[in-house]
Amino acid sequence: MEGLSPEDKNLATALVLGTLRWEIALDAQISTFLQRPDQRLAEPVAIALRLAAFQLFHLDRIPAHAALNESVELTRQSGHAHAAGMVNAILRRLTAEKPKGVPIHESTAAFAQRLAHPRWLVERWVATYGRSAAMKICEADQTEPDGAAIFAEAPEEDLPVIDNGSRLIAELAAAANPEARSVWDACAAPGGKTLVLASRLPQAEILATDVSERRLKEMLARLNGYEYARVKTAVEDATTPHTSGLGTSGRFDLILADVPCSGTGTLARNPEIRLRLTASDLARHADRQRKILRASLERLEAGGCLVYSTCSLEPEECEQVVEAVLADHALKASVRLVSLEPVMTRLLQGGRLRDPLEGAVRGDLLRTLPGVHPADGFFAALIERVA
Repeated sequence: MEGLSPEDKNLATALVLGTLRWEIALDAQISTFLQRPDQRLAEPVAIALRLAAFQLFHLDRIPAHAALNESVELTRQSGHAHAAGMVNAILRRLTAEKPKGVPIHESTAAFAQRLAHPRWLVERWVATYGRSAAMKICEADQTEPDGAAIFAEAPEEDLPVIDNGSRLIAELAAAANPEARSVWDACAAPGGKTLVLASRLPQAEILATDVSERRLKEMLARLNGYEYARVKTAVEDATTPHTSGLGTSGRFDLILADVPCSGTGTLARNPEIRLRLTASDLARHADRQRKILRASLERLEAGGCLVYSTCSLEPEECEQVVEAVLADHALKASVRLVSLEPVMTRLLQGGRLRDPLEGAVRGDLLRTLPGVHPADGFFAALIERVA
């Protein structure tokens, strides 16, 4: 977007993210005006229609005729001049459409489509969290993240700007073992949580690793902007046990394993995920997550603790990973699950956390839900090595 003014950059970003966020619903509305509802349009034509439809239905500062004319011209410039007439006709009919109200009762399929989410994903959320929570999640995903202030900031603090869910995970990890002398951030890039750990645990030696050399270099550039970020970094695959570490033992008092996941708790800020994710992806993620958690526990010092976390709403990547690893015969006698409730209490009483996030801790585990809590959807479990 080089050469654009700040205003035009903001508009372009809003158009792209908004169109991705509403794509499923927009396609459903557009399909009603096609000769065949299942007709597959050339991708440039479909994009032109979606962009205009998004502006017609969700933006009030762009005149309808401008959105229509620009999308017709975009169709021509993309090499599909033959489709310009169809695009013009469909958009004119969409312009004349009256806004539809929300029915008194909707099926899961209906509100999934209205709120532009894959049906299979919403059906999972209804089964796991209930219909009301599932609808709140979908509604929250359709709004731009507002950065609600759930943390109490001290004027002198120089913390990175990161989303509330990531900040919460990092704060929980630091509060779980505030006396930690050796810390490993196992999947560290892009480094926001590493910086929170470095700020909260100035006495600790911190190792931050990532499997991607490129992402680690980008993270290093970010860390260099903070005086307190005295962090050792290394390119490492967290699924494989390593002997490298800090100190002489190669083990750590505190480990944060915020693992790669489907990201279904972050659809408001990453709307494209819903368009590419499939149910089969979850098993692939879970297999890697179990490997990371097992390997990380092998590097945990006796008496130390590990925070396992994801930004996923799916049990396969969260509770079921923890259950499977802790049931491993080789680990069963040496590790145990610890409740996060006392850690949350410490954050509240210590003035770090402003919002108590009612209901976020269920049993021993943390689970935030978009629309229910003022944060992305995150999961966290606290595991302690007892021997």
